[in-house]
Amino acid sequence: MTDDANAPWLIVGLGNPGPEYAGNRHNIGFMVADLLAERIGGKFKRAQKAQAQVLEGRLGPVGPAGRRVVLAKPMSYMNLSGGPVTALRDFYKVPTAHVVAVHDELDIDYATLRLKLGGGDNGHNGLKSMTKSMGAEYHRVRCGIGRPPGRMQVADFVLKDFSSTERKELDWFVDRAADAVECLVTEGLERAQSAYNS
Repeated sequence: MTDDANAPWLIVGLGNPGPEYAGNRHNIGFMVADLLAERIGGKFKRAQKAQAQVLEGRLGPVGPAGRRVVLAKPMSYMNLSGGPVTALRDFYKVPTAHVVAVHDELDIDYATLRLKLGGGDNGHNGLKSMTKSMGAEYHRVRCGIGRPPGRMQVADFVLKDFSSTERKELDWFVDRAADAVECLVTEGLERAQSAYNS
């Protein structure tokens, strides 16, 4: 697959399916995907070829300048995200460099964003699964959730809902992350990094 400027982008919000996980820190990728779906003005549907919900549309300027995107939420649980993402990438003929994973990141302060291409998984099971399945050369929109307080285990922390203090900023944070995704696919990584990396 060649990296074609006209090829679609596959934007993957990482999270766990089911209402019991909906407000978890680990599900910020789903929250961003849901907001992008609102902006596109469509609804997620079950994918034919993968265990995922998808929405096809355009992001960015109205008309031909808008980028063709496939929004996806894997329905496989976080640690198995690679299978559905790779199946969607192949089905929609998306170059790996046009895949964007939106995910929670422990090593960044809450409400901070960092965008990058490639790199390690930093212990994140969703990224680990994606990299094992298709290599590491995809984009990441890393949404900072900070470290667990005190002696709380990482697994417990990421599977808890945002605190009441964090929720005051959550809508703004999700909105900013969605803006960063739009900037990435329409204007490129360097422009998005200079505007949103903090």
